[in-house]
Amino acid sequence: MANTRDDFNHFHIMHTRWMDNDIYGHVNNVVYYSWFDTVINSYLIEYGDVDIHTDPVVAYCVESQCTYKKGFAFPEDVHVGLRVAKLGNSSVRYELALFGKNDKEPRATGYFVHVFVDKASNTSASIPADVRTALARLYR
Repeated sequence: MANTRDDFNHFHIMHTRWMDNDIYGHVNNVVYYSWFDTVINSYLIEYGDVDIHTDPVVAYCVESQCTYKKGFAFPEDVHVGLRVAKLGNSSVRYELALFGKNDKEPRATGYFVHVFVDKASNTSASIPADVRTALARLYR
């Protein structure tokens, strides 16, 4: 897993919200997974020309993991690094790292696996060409 900002070639900034803080005064762990999902799908929509409403092939999360090292709190921007660690025929494994604005090392790291599925048959499908091209740009 990546250790520094230099290990990533794509970043997306997420903003913490008041409601993200839990009773302990830091962003609750479930929010981290939401950031992973949002950053990945934003990338697919913007760079892979994905239309989440009409495309016949969709991506389902089948596995995810997060390791927490240091917390975030409201108000704070989170710089999410995204890369592709494995690109198969019908699946992709993303690796992500969460950084504070001036952090060199991540406060959290994780991965997220998508399997691409034909909506009509609900069976595994090849990654669409435009999506594959976008994902290849993130491969490190």
